[in-house]
Amino acid sequence: MDYTRRHPYRESLQKKRHNKEYEEYAYVLDYLPEGYTDLKTGRRTGKPVAQVIGEKAFTLLEVTPKVDLMLYERVFIGKGNRDKVLMINRKISYDDLTATAKAELPYVVKEIVKNNENRFVKFFNIAPPITNRLHSLELLPGIGKKLMWEILEERRKEPFKSFEDLKSRVKGLHDPCEMIAKRVIDELQGKDRYRLFVGSRRLFRE
Repeated sequence: MDYTRRHPYRESLQKKRHNKEYEEYAYVLDYLPEGYTDLKTGRRTGKPVAQVIGEKAFTLLEVTPKVDLMLYERVFIGKGNRDKVLMINRKISYDDLTATAKAELPYVVKEIVKNNENRFVKFFNIAPPITNRLHSLELLPGIGKKLMWEILEERRKEPFKSFEDLKSRVKGLHDPCEMIAKRVIDELQGKDRYRLFVGSRRLFRE
């Protein structure tokens, strides 16, 4: 079955994939007031550092804070005057995360998804096909062909309004928030070459 035929969103989504963008806000995954531990000496570097995740493209970043930060705290990291972050040091990968950051990551990602429910409900409403045989909805954990077709059929009738609306109209669909959060973690870990939500070349850009 050709999913790509006459899809009104596909062309616009493809054009947006390579545009540069910057994170405006991020959530704190770990804060080390005395810096990282030197593996050779066992001593701290002495420079405060934090590992954060952006709420738009789930970009993992290392930042230098101006003040003490709390886990789960939402901080401004965009252009302009930042009240709590002095500078963004670098992008980091999942493997660069501290043990604490890795442990907190699933909870923080789920919190981001919950706090941006409208944005992710929109994904279910406009999710495009990837190839003639693969639809982007199928990349979510737990969604096979049967559920994919049910979602497509229901959204043709009327756009979904919330996660609860999704669950009530698509029988067999479990927690959409949990599905998206798990997919984000998989993408951060590099488990799939396709990226729906992570990075500047992600397929879905609201």
